[in-house]
Amino acid sequence: MNALEHQLDYPFKDTLPEPGHAFEVTPGVFWLRMPLPFALDHINLWLLRDEIDGQQGWTVVDCGITSDTIKANWEQVFDTVLDGLPVLRVIATHCHPDHIGLAHWICTGGDKQRWDVRLWMTLGEYMQARVLAAGDGSNAGGAGAARHFARHGLSDEASLEKLRNRTSYYSNLVPAVPGQYRRMREGQGIVIGGKTWRVVTGYGHSPEHCALHNEADGVLISGDMVLPRISTNVSVFDMEPEGSPLALYLESLGRYETMAEDTLVLPSHGKPFRGVRTRIAQLREHHDARLAEVREACAQKPQSAADIVPLMFRRQLDVHQLTFAMGEALAHLHLLWLAGELKRTQDADGVIRFAA
Repeated sequence: MNALEHQLDYPFKDTLPEPGHAFEVTPGVFWLRMPLPFALDHINLWLLRDEIDGQQGWTVVDCGITSDTIKANWEQVFDTVLDGLPVLRVIATHCHPDHIGLAHWICTGGDKQRWDVRLWMTLGEYMQARVLAAGDGSNAGGAGAARHFARHGLSDEASLEKLRNRTSYYSNLVPAVPGQYRRMREGQGIVIGGKTWRVVTGYGHSPEHCALHNEADGVLISGDMVLPRISTNVSVFDMEPEGSPLALYLESLGRYETMAEDTLVLPSHGKPFRGVRTRIAQLREHHDARLAEVREACAQKPQSAADIVPLMFRRQLDVHQLTFAMGEALAHLHLLWLAGELKRTQDADGVIRFAA
């Protein structure tokens, strides 16, 4: 553990559920952990005992990407963990592939088509997922993404060509999104297993991220908005090229600062922990430090997002990681630019740079 992690409490220590198995973290709430083929190599998913219209069953929160490995793990869960009961609904916290990729498959009962249930999402996340799944690119690839990052200083032609060729990145991981859904909204109380979970929306990481807070039992399913080991990615992408997602994200964190410090936080990556207010303070300090570095660099000479990347990410990055690093560097630049601290110019070479 690093120094910041020592400030948090991990009640289950090093316990991790094996793929295809479940670990009960609090009565009626079970933790699943599925592999991902990225540097961030896992995602946590959640099973909640439930009852809808008198029928006993389960609510699934988040799904994993579409892959044969994760399908096989889910099939094992369906056969051995659910006590013979059906899934009654599927909740996706947001539109990113590791969260919604298998929603269409789980909603229809897996390979054996055991049930047919509704997907629950916020409007912003559902619509974004539909747009990205239907398109020929995504934030992480395609001609638009390559042009966007080239405008912000990415000049390595090999990396740009890889980005141009990633036209099916999202659709490979999310081959379908259910054609119908049930809308979730800020402050809504959803009764799951006789307990009320309040929807807490958040912005910056994705359009309208949904976390679920059971205040009575002190449990928060935080999705990607509050993670214990890493900071949530907050990026400016081609779809909203003048956006300020970091400002939205920092504002959204305020919704978690009123929660009890001993709330059991169930994140999408990393291990369940307690210390939500401490973690929010750490995240704010992290971004304050990054913003200070960006201010200092821009005071010395004009900087593109590509110039800022090695300042913020002091390690080798593959193309997948580079898209998020570029997006995050740009998010910090845009917060300062839109606050009036930096000016933005486009040079003769077509690259956008920022200066004090």
